[in-house]
Amino acid sequence: MDKNKVVLRYKGLDGILRQTTFKFSLQPDELSLNKAQFYISINPKETVSLFLTISCQVGESISKFTYKDAFIKTQQQLKELKKQTPRIWSSNEQFNAWLKRSLSDIFMMLTETPFGLYPYAGIPWFSTVFGRDGIITALECLWLNPFIARGVLSYLAATQAKTTIPEKDAEPGKIIHEIRKGEMAATGEIPFGQYYGSVDATPLFLILAGSYYERTRDKEFIESIWPNIELALKWIDEYGDLDGDGFVEYLPSPNGLVNKGWKDSHESVFHTDGTLAKGPIALVEVQAYVYAAKRKTAYLALILGKEKLAVSLWQEAERLKERFEKVFWCDEINCYALALDGEKRPCKVRTSNAGHCLFAEIADPKHAAQMAQLFLERHFFSGWGIRTVSSQEVSYNPLSYHNGSVWPHDNAIIAYGLSRYGLKEGVLKIMEGLFDASMFFPFHRVPELFCGLPRRPHEGPTHYPVACNPQSWAAAAVFLLLQACLGLHYEGKKVYFYYPVLPPFLEEVYIKNLTIYNTSLDLYFKRYENDVVINVMRKNKDIEVFILK
Repeated sequence: MDKNKVVLRYKGLDGILRQTTFKFSLQPDELSLNKAQFYISINPKETVSLFLTISCQVGESISKFTYKDAFIKTQQQLKELKKQTPRIWSSNEQFNAWLKRSLSDIFMMLTETPFGLYPYAGIPWFSTVFGRDGIITALECLWLNPFIARGVLSYLAATQAKTTIPEKDAEPGKIIHEIRKGEMAATGEIPFGQYYGSVDATPLFLILAGSYYERTRDKEFIESIWPNIELALKWIDEYGDLDGDGFVEYLPSPNGLVNKGWKDSHESVFHTDGTLAKGPIALVEVQAYVYAAKRKTAYLALILGKEKLAVSLWQEAERLKERFEKVFWCDEINCYALALDGEKRPCKVRTSNAGHCLFAEIADPKHAAQMAQLFLERHFFSGWGIRTVSSQEVSYNPLSYHNGSVWPHDNAIIAYGLSRYGLKEGVLKIMEGLFDASMFFPFHRVPELFCGLPRRPHEGPTHYPVACNPQSWAAAAVFLLLQACLGLHYEGKKVYFYYPVLPPFLEEVYIKNLTIYNTSLDLYFKRYENDVVINVMRKNKDIEVFILK
């Protein structure tokens, strides 16, 4: 212990020394291991500045930056990110605050890796790489900033499993679920050092790759990760279908995850009577992701001159869609079943998982319309958003993590899916609910989730006490919601707006410097009752803008 700093050291069971250094710019008058005291006399109008620098060291690695150096570097990175990202503002200052806070949080969560920028999942519990979270965040932000998607794809391609390691749930072609670098992971006490437990990250990786190409036409990059794309396809076909029924399933892991979809708590997959489903489990949204993954990869294959593969993938996707409709749709609940259990019995419960079928566009249009009505009924829509589980189900618990709470990213995905089917009433309802909710959270920072209790007059949503805040995919939800409202879609140098709408609280929206290829355009949206007028304020002559109403 020096006169102006304290170092706390710990050597773990993995043999690595970890230490935290507290350094004061002024020497304390009294300094101990748990307290620093300063006795300072200040004259009238005089100021005294005291800086505390906290630095962490793991093994031999140590930060070489001073506070000032780190601050300057962060400013430069932020400047570059802002330059890549269009500016969005509206006639509603509260909505502007939500946009600004969300974008700031996304920039904060973006972390430099050897393979590019990657959005860490959430603070404090998930401040590390998660495959699913990174992919969904990148998809939510894709229209805004495709560089995030490129970084995510690069990282996930580099960490894709190449061999079978049962204790890590790793199989060739599988995309990472989670990476941890702490002592417990290093010693193998938990399997999450480099863990591949997600059943959905692999098809989502393919969806992001296809969507990234649609947004950027970056053929060279797609060619660079094509071996990873092929390996991911191989995992779906050779490892994903555990019993040969044409659906992708999972079994619980002894030391890892019990459930391996985005609702990964142990009680999240259940039957009508509340009994937990036994594996192998085929989740509804996973089949939808596989369908979308094969369609998008078919398009990539066609672009790369692999016509035979493209045709095969399109045919596989259509066969999956046909089987899916027959097996998963349940007339008695007007919804797709949550899952099939190991005995092929459908879990006939109403959950938000089914809404992801709209996002993937596997749903029959008639069933999509039925679900659009279902999601807005009071037992499903809390007033702030769509619950993960309908309040009419026996396992509903509005205070639970996955069985009745409201997740912003989940709502944004469903809203985007509704938009793809032209079902804009639900899009507006979700946008309004989450916007209203944002005003009850400090700085408009929408958390990972909040409780699914019904909305009450003059009261805000009930906080979930240990929710991550910020959480990347929650922060990015507002941008996917705005995309859903506008019906924004890219096809090369063509920009489409399908049935654009704006909620009542938004009269005007401006988007400046929306990047397409090496150029950009400025757009202005004005709501007139139920109609939206779009003015193209500036664009390159090569860019075409289409409005479909």
